[in-house]
Amino acid sequence: MQLPPTTKYGFRIRTRSGAAVDNLLIFGKDEFDAERKLRQIYLGCEILEVKRLLPPAAARGGPVSYEEVVDLISEPRAIAPAK
Repeated sequence: MQLPPTTKYGFRIRTRSGAAVDNLLIFGKDEFDAERKLRQIYLGCEILEVKRLLPPAAARGGPVSYEEVVDLISEPRAIAPAK
């Protein structure tokens, strides 16, 4: 039996006490599932940012699709600021 695929989501939140927390990584079937898990851990938090993280190329197990390449290229952190 094969397990359903999961995706890793990165969150940046503000806790109810006002502390900012960056780089919270949570697995989920979709964004809603990952957010549900996050809210179980951090009650009353404010989500400031959510991003879907792509799996490493080795973990894909097959050829890369056009959509995966476009997602990788168009992600804001993939574009380095000019120095």
